[in-house]
Amino acid sequence: MRVQVFKIWDRVRSSFWFLPTVMAGGAMVLAFATVALDEPVTDWLTLHWGWNFTGGAEGASALLATIAGSMITIAGVVFSMTLVALSLTSSQLGPRLLRNFMRDTTTQTVLGTFVATFLYCLLVLRTIRRADEIAFVPHLSVSLGVLLAVVSVGVLIYFIHHVSVSIQANEIVARVGTELIEGIEHLFPENIGQGAPQIPTEPPDAGFLDTFEKEARPIGSAKDGYLQFVDGEALMALATQEDVVIRLERRPGHYVVATLPLVLVWPGNKVTDQLVALVNAAFALGNQRRSGQDFEFEVNQLVEIAIRALSPGVNDPFTAMTCVDHLGSALCRLAQRDMPSPYRHDTEEHLRIITPVFTFSDITDAAFNQIRQYGGSSVAVTIRLLETIAVVAGSVHRPEYRAALLRHARMIDRGAAKGLPEAEDRRAVEECSQAVVQLCSEAAGSGR
Repeated sequence: MRVQVFKIWDRVRSSFWFLPTVMAGGAMVLAFATVALDEPVTDWLTLHWGWNFTGGAEGASALLATIAGSMITIAGVVFSMTLVALSLTSSQLGPRLLRNFMRDTTTQTVLGTFVATFLYCLLVLRTIRRADEIAFVPHLSVSLGVLLAVVSVGVLIYFIHHVSVSIQANEIVARVGTELIEGIEHLFPENIGQGAPQIPTEPPDAGFLDTFEKEARPIGSAKDGYLQFVDGEALMALATQEDVVIRLERRPGHYVVATLPLVLVWPGNKVTDQLVALVNAAFALGNQRRSGQDFEFEVNQLVEIAIRALSPGVNDPFTAMTCVDHLGSALCRLAQRDMPSPYRHDTEEHLRIITPVFTFSDITDAAFNQIRQYGGSSVAVTIRLLETIAVVAGSVHRPEYRAALLRHARMIDRGAAKGLPEAEDRRAVEECSQAVVQLCSEAAGSGR
């Protein structure tokens, strides 16, 4: 149940309607409150401070009507500018980046400001009564409406600047790179050598694993879709309560087909219809991949920007190199972290969950393979890949990490030897590749 709530909240955060709706609701409450307090506050200010509010019903009505009409017009302009930015981003950088723009709280706040000001003025306008009735002009509320209009003008100016900055390729790449680093901080919290696990993380004996393979019973997915979130705490509590071991067959980001195995449960004779329902409730599926638990998704976003920039129709190696720089920044942080163990134990140190996990080699493959393949004809991108690998190699602490980096450096070197027609270009790539090999060898010799 909790994972479904998290999925809904993530969807709400990625929508244009939620924050403007909240702000519009706040404007309605503010309008009713200011109108209700208008007469006593006005009397108090007149009595104690000598402030006299002037202006008749006709003037207040015209003023509020002008503000309301202007705000709804500007809201339409802002919405049009947002759609143009989304269209440019989708066509040039990839449709999967649209979610990043939709999650931009600045755009949502701007839309909410204009809609809220419009509703506030509209609701205050209906309370004004002419002289042929019992005359009432909410001077304080009208003054607040003017103040909101002034604030809205400032918001509009800021929004124009924000859109101009946010559609720049470097700004988009930096934003995705920041989200990638935040994902590393969330999913890989411990640096190598810092702290110690409180429960065992070593693999179980081979006999148990053989028994598990023979006797475990699969639980199929209830529907198709991309696995977006997994409620690990709910699965741990369920496995402890039922005294079973659960092995996840899919990780966040994988596409799941209905009825095919989602998890394996041992012992298999403890699988019941209720357990099947509870297990499926711990998994959130959707029509698209989402960041959060899907670490590879953020990597793929940077890779997608890079290979689109390298396409013949765009031919922008500088954007591709910027993506490589941010991938290198993330890998430097990842190289200083321990990869999580696939084995999860309960408080009594009993194995309860086995999960598929990332390895450093998997992540470097996701980061470098496609850029290397599509950028093989670009000398600048090829050299930047090798330079980035050299930078990451300076941060590694494990031999298997160095082996993964060396493998990519050699693949880049071999690809350049076959794909670059100019001998000087091949020589430059070879020198960079040899520098990576030497750096990794020196790190291995020093015991890092």
